[in-house]
Amino acid sequence: MRIRQRGVAIVLAMSVVTLAALAATAIMVTQSTWSRQVELTAGHGQAQLLIQAGLDWARAVLSDDRRSSNVDHLGEPWALRLPPISVENGSLAGYIEDQQGKFNLNNLLKDGKVNLAQLAHFQRLLSILALPPALAGALADWIDADSEPQPRNGAEDAYYLSLQPPYLAANRPLIDVAELALVRGFDDNVRAQLRPFVTALPRFTAVNANTAPPEVLAAVVEGLGLDGARAMVAQRERAYFRNLSDFFNQLPSGLIVPTENISVSSDYFIATTRVTIGGAQARGSALLARENAGWPAIVWRKTP
Repeated sequence: MRIRQRGVAIVLAMSVVTLAALAATAIMVTQSTWSRQVELTAGHGQAQLLIQAGLDWARAVLSDDRRSSNVDHLGEPWALRLPPISVENGSLAGYIEDQQGKFNLNNLLKDGKVNLAQLAHFQRLLSILALPPALAGALADWIDADSEPQPRNGAEDAYYLSLQPPYLAANRPLIDVAELALVRGFDDNVRAQLRPFVTALPRFTAVNANTAPPEVLAAVVEGLGLDGARAMVAQRERAYFRNLSDFFNQLPSGLIVPTENISVSSDYFIATTRVTIGGAQARGSALLARENAGWPAIVWRKTP
């Protein structure tokens, strides 16, 4: 009997020791997790501060650039990527992209109605990229103010209400090109192909001939063609266009471009900053509008 009691006592003692060990391990894991969470929270806060610092850097660079010149080209300081800069326990990097080197999708709209000339430009860009030109009609319907579908594969409320889940056409200009995901026909593949060549800006904008890729130049200059646009880009790499006359003089004979469609300067840029602090990472981007002599205004910003 005594032997049995001793055995039970030993088992109970071992159980207590085991439970104590498990409790100690749980406490240590909890403390470690808590410490890690505190560290990541602090790192995330520092990263957000550096994101703001990167944005301020971009605004300062663009402000200084506007004071020095009204011409914007890819050889200027704003176009150079900020190499990773070491900061305490991490790094900061960033870059600025001219948005007027791209086709502004909101140019399709004028006073709430479709701008047929700009619609033709977008259709030409789609063709150059081997995408269906009919996509232009679907986008025009998405942003125009009426409810009448475009004759070529347009899509208004009736189409979008038939989807699951149903929704309505925006009937307003795009705020961000990410909204294309909602528009008929603009699947992942289409958006990926378009992304380097299109933007969404809050007003009508001309294409900057000094920063536009050949595909965009060929789209907005009727008759130029992709080969001709590539020749223009090669020319500007040797000497950027200092004014519109400089650009027009380089065009093949007989081509006429409305001055509202082409520029040699830009007002809209996207600044992107990436930060790593310890185990925390952050990325921020902002659309900047440089329309006066002061610091560029922030149209929108993202900190995903």
